[in-house]
Amino acid sequence: MALAATGIDSGDTAWMLVATAMVLMMTPALGLFYAGLVRSKNTLNTFMMCVAAIAVATVTWAAVGYSIAFDGNGSFVGGLGNAFLGGVGFAPRQGTAIPELVFMAFQATFCIITVALVSGAVVERMRFGPFLIFAALWSVLVYAVLAHWAFGGGWLQANGTLDFAGGVPVEMGSGFSALAAALVVGARKDYGRQALLPHNTVYVLLGAGLLWFGWFGFNGGSGFSTGNPSVLAFTNTLLCPACTLVAWFALDLLRGRKVTAVGAATAIVVGCVAITPAGGFVSPGWAMLLGTLAALPSYAIIVWRTRTRVDETLDVLAAHGTAGFFGILFIGFFAEAAWNGVSDGLFYGNLAQLGDQALAAFAAPAYAFGVTFVLLRLIGAFTELRASGREEALGMDVVQHGEEAYVTGEGAILVVPADDERVAAAA
Repeated sequence: MALAATGIDSGDTAWMLVATAMVLMMTPALGLFYAGLVRSKNTLNTFMMCVAAIAVATVTWAAVGYSIAFDGNGSFVGGLGNAFLGGVGFAPRQGTAIPELVFMAFQATFCIITVALVSGAVVERMRFGPFLIFAALWSVLVYAVLAHWAFGGGWLQANGTLDFAGGVPVEMGSGFSALAAALVVGARKDYGRQALLPHNTVYVLLGAGLLWFGWFGFNGGSGFSTGNPSVLAFTNTLLCPACTLVAWFALDLLRGRKVTAVGAATAIVVGCVAITPAGGFVSPGWAMLLGTLAALPSYAIIVWRTRTRVDETLDVLAAHGTAGFFGILFIGFFAEAAWNGVSDGLFYGNLAQLGDQALAAFAAPAYAFGVTFVLLRLIGAFTELRASGREEALGMDVVQHGEEAYVTGEGAILVVPADDERVAAAA
């Protein structure tokens, strides 16, 4: 399609407007996914953390986050030339044929969902007020910095690291920050003493399905056009999670002789995460292999984590940190210039690309974990991060919001059996 006199391609812009809306929808979808995984008394609070991410991260992104991520070519962090969207208008973003306003909005949705992802580590016990403070600071000090490193002109990008759609800032950034958050906030009072089961697996499956749908915009939009990179990433976003699902089914059957709904939903997310950094850099065949293999480390981390005292509640480390780490390294082996037009990996004779990917795979988690750990310690020095034992027992919905998720009529509360009661009844 011919460019307009302004240098804007209307087809590319239309696709990016749709992709931006699709990625924004992923955060409520994540809220549904997360809400189904917690106990009924924490349903609203869990969903509200995702809603809060939309509000807080959008404001911080427009104020300073976008500028820190994309203004200038500083190695570690960008400048403040675009603070409060100064200079961001209808002119095309460098390297694209879309208005910079659209580019900014698309990137904002990435920041939003990454903040929401981290909440999965601390649901059912972190107070809402401190979470808002954390979300605002984390979106600037961790997400925006990692985004600059990976695709805002920072040192990882300059060094040659390939990251198509956010394996560094979104996936590894959220996963390893979640681990730090879980360690600082601590385990739920009932963790390890009673079964803390998902209260609504239908929510979980529906949320995962909507996330997969949104991921076509997440990955497909990261080519910023309707050209080959977006087409390749879009197709790989179909293939990779499907293969992860098949592999996860096999693992579930081998381990417990039953294919679980929560496992299936988790597999969808793991496959989407794994292909996020690699989507526009590997062929469809390699994407299918990536989906199959990515199931193994993520599944193993979930099994291992449940045997520890680390209450990283919704396994953000396994689903996002581990799968993102695997996807980043996979590029180093199987990137194929014949498909991506950029670089080959080790399998095609380019050892240097594997080194570039390995550097990102270790630097990003270290930064995310370290800054998150210190940030939460500092916030905790001024306010209580978590609810009391009594408040946890009552449920975060009532304590933090004065509402409950399940009502059958005016003033009537639907009593949902506690997880331990349901386990006893099933037995």
